[in-house]
Amino acid sequence: MDQSTLDFQSGPPDGGGTDSLTLARYAERAYLEYALSVVKGRALPDVCDGAKPVQRRILYSMQRMGLGFGAAGAPKPVKSARVVGDVLGKFHPHGDTAAYDALVRMAQDFSLRYPLIDGQGNFGSRDGDGAAAMRYTETRLSPIARLLLDELDEGTVDYVPNYDGSEVEPRLLPARLPFVLLNGASGIAVGLATEIPSHNLREVAAAAVALIRDEKLPDDVLHELLPGPDYPGGGQIISTPAEIRDAYATGRGSLKVRARWKIEDLARGQWQLVVTELPPGVSTKWILEEIEELTNPKVKAGKKALSAEQVQLKGTVLSVLDAVRDESGKEAAVRLVFEPKSRTIEQQALITTLLAHTSLETSAPLNLTMIGRDGRPTQKSLRQILVEWVAYRQDTVRRRTEHRLAKVRERIHVLEGRQLVLLNIDEVIRIIRNADEPKPALIQRFRLSERQADDILDIRLRQLARLEAIKIEQELKSLREDQAKLEEILGSAAILKRTVIKEIEADAKAHGDERRTLIQADKRAVAEIKVVDEPVTVVVSMKGWVRALKGHEIDPQTLAFKAGDALYGTFPCRSVETLLVFGTAAKGSGRVYSVSISSLPGGRGDGAPITSLIDLEAGTQPAHYFAGTAETTLLLANTAGFGLLAKAGDMQGRNRAGRAFLTLGDNDRLLPPVAVAAAHAQVACLAMDGRLLLFPLDELKLQPNGGKGLTLIDVDEQSPLVSVATCAGSLRIVGSGRGGKPKDEELKGAALAEHVGKRARKGRKVEGMQKVLRVLA
Repeated sequence: MDQSTLDFQSGPPDGGGTDSLTLARYAERAYLEYALSVVKGRALPDVCDGAKPVQRRILYSMQRMGLGFGAAGAPKPVKSARVVGDVLGKFHPHGDTAAYDALVRMAQDFSLRYPLIDGQGNFGSRDGDGAAAMRYTETRLSPIARLLLDELDEGTVDYVPNYDGSEVEPRLLPARLPFVLLNGASGIAVGLATEIPSHNLREVAAAAVALIRDEKLPDDVLHELLPGPDYPGGGQIISTPAEIRDAYATGRGSLKVRARWKIEDLARGQWQLVVTELPPGVSTKWILEEIEELTNPKVKAGKKALSAEQVQLKGTVLSVLDAVRDESGKEAAVRLVFEPKSRTIEQQALITTLLAHTSLETSAPLNLTMIGRDGRPTQKSLRQILVEWVAYRQDTVRRRTEHRLAKVRERIHVLEGRQLVLLNIDEVIRIIRNADEPKPALIQRFRLSERQADDILDIRLRQLARLEAIKIEQELKSLREDQAKLEEILGSAAILKRTVIKEIEADAKAHGDERRTLIQADKRAVAEIKVVDEPVTVVVSMKGWVRALKGHEIDPQTLAFKAGDALYGTFPCRSVETLLVFGTAAKGSGRVYSVSISSLPGGRGDGAPITSLIDLEAGTQPAHYFAGTAETTLLLANTAGFGLLAKAGDMQGRNRAGRAFLTLGDNDRLLPPVAVAAAHAQVACLAMDGRLLLFPLDELKLQPNGGKGLTLIDVDEQSPLVSVATCAGSLRIVGSGRGGKPKDEELKGAALAEHVGKRARKGRKVEGMQKVLRVLA
């Protein structure tokens, strides 16, 4: 059925409606509404108060239940199940698990830098242990939660109906500090995700104050005040200040973080390494599992034995590490002890090995995506976050001031009415005693408002004493002073800013603490495996078996292979260099895999299959190989006539899965890579139909990031490019002549000059060749 016939019609059932919607349009609209609901209603925090809807509802509900710290001191905690039930019944009609998980996270001091809930009982651990059931744990609001909730009843925020209209809830909380930076957030929405790290309260407050005082504050000054994240578990950020600044400027990046440790000296010269702080998201259980995998590796699925890399890593770790144990407990939240193999092991060698092969050093993502003041989900820079929060806070203080001013004016109005009563008490009593309707009579006689008249009629006799008149006068004086101050704040933007600054500084003094995460730039740990630098020859067979034989004096005729296999090529090189494996194209991408030559098997055997040393992409096979120095320039071409130059080092990587380097068409095949000699100044391209084209090498450029390359020669599917070479003065064409006899013809001088042209031309046919196979320098 055609899509256009599937219409959703609106209107009366008799067919009078004319509006219609295609199925595709309806699905698009419905999915968009769902996506926006997830983005704004569940996954992303708001820049104003840093809370997601479920968190905001939990905090608001707990405040209404009287679980917040107040003038009377600390409230008695209640069962978490009672809080969850209140939240679900009134504000959040979803599963109890989602609400309880959100409540638990707000109580975990290892998840939030400044926990908003004070929990009693088992609320989980760093090792991933879950919290106890909600019927066992108890909760109340923490003191710092007052900064989010205290001004709710002062007209600072808008209220909206709850899901069934029986209650109202705040659309936002009147945050006195930017909690979106203090506690951060993590979440995945539809097409969007956020990963906001936590920050130090004093630093965030200082940065906000500086921006209020100077809206054009230079970025360098801003980053000095707020140098980077401050994770709950401490640790160390080893990214450079420039890298941190770039991540904050764009709102996205990755920071390099590592654990912190100390060396404890023991008796008789022994020592041990003790890790006391871990990177964010890393637990002691995780580290112990990684150590177990390194020291006792398991054979991978589909393999018959441990890979050479697994054996090598096992030997490397066991050569420096004897034992590891977890001594974490109440006295130390994190205490991971590593015992060296012997006291003669260099301390730095053990540290480097652990950092390089475990999550003691890792990367922490930074993605500052949140709901902005305009209601749209946006990835923001650090400056944008602070600027938007400052604007929100100023609006909040302005609304609070207006609310307080209205209360003060109303109280002054009432007290002025009472003053008038005390001056004419006898007449007021007479009117009340004699009038049928005393309220209109009082209003008419003393020109009172209805509010004043109602207050006078509700007044008690004891409040008509002379002492009460003195109290009223004193209160009026105080209220008029308050009125003047509040009007001054509303009448001057500068005074409003000073008020906001004063409150931020007071909150920072009351709730601030020292930074936990050390920011100190350092290089990433790299485990260097000592390899003897010696000449070797890498031997590769047609079926992908590789080995490394010592020396360069290897006669290919003496090499033996498995039945049905043959020689692909030999590569004289050094043992410290890298073998590059070029895979067949998959999904338009040609991947290049790197294998350390030192890890290749030697001896007189057949070697090892290259597939055991790399993780080939599904549907691909090894196509070509090269081994040599990282500075060697390679010419990479494909049958579609495209090619590029790149250094061998540009293609090397540390990942067994290789790296996508070449862009290939669905039917394109990669030709064998050609090493460019220093004396070579021309590129030779040979097409299947015998056309040969030579052009200057400098018409190609180095492409260190790979790609599709430039057009080398004009070819088509019927006559693709079959061979390329670089040369200087002469060329050999290998093919066949009449009768199919093998023919090897050398071109030089005038014969070679006939084929010289510009890049991307068709070239000229080689005379005397019935079939061409390849071109050689």
